[in-house]
Amino acid sequence: MLTVNELALESDTPAHVVRYYLRIGLIQPAAQQENGYRLFTSNDAARLRFIRMAKHLGFTLNEIKQITQHAELGESPCDDVRKIVQHRIHENRAKIEEMMKLQERMEQALEQWDLMPDGIPDGNSVCHLIESVEGSEGHCHTET
Repeated sequence: MLTVNELALESDTPAHVVRYYLRIGLIQPAAQQENGYRLFTSNDAARLRFIRMAKHLGFTLNEIKQITQHAELGESPCDDVRKIVQHRIHENRAKIEEMMKLQERMEQALEQWDLMPDGIPDGNSVCHLIESVEGSEGHCHTET
């Protein structure tokens, strides 16, 4: 049986992360000593390594909890795993496209600004560089 610190060492996971996973129910102690020390097995070290691999693939802790609960019930989580990754791939592609568009806007703005002198705020203008981009785009994105 392993204490939290021993489990942390065996699984190459910081002890505070082990305690956090314990608090949110990703791992459960196999036993608890009279002094309050929670005890774990080597299976828990394997669970922590699984959590780390799943996080590396982009799964959230809630998704990992859902996956492990399916496994604990003897159900295959593989269908959910595939769907989650497929959805995440689509999300990532959309984010990449948005980042590429942002990169292009930034590069175009910087090119345009190379030809412009520095300006001083005059009460009507904060930074004429940024304001020149809005004018050239014909519209402005606003965040809510």
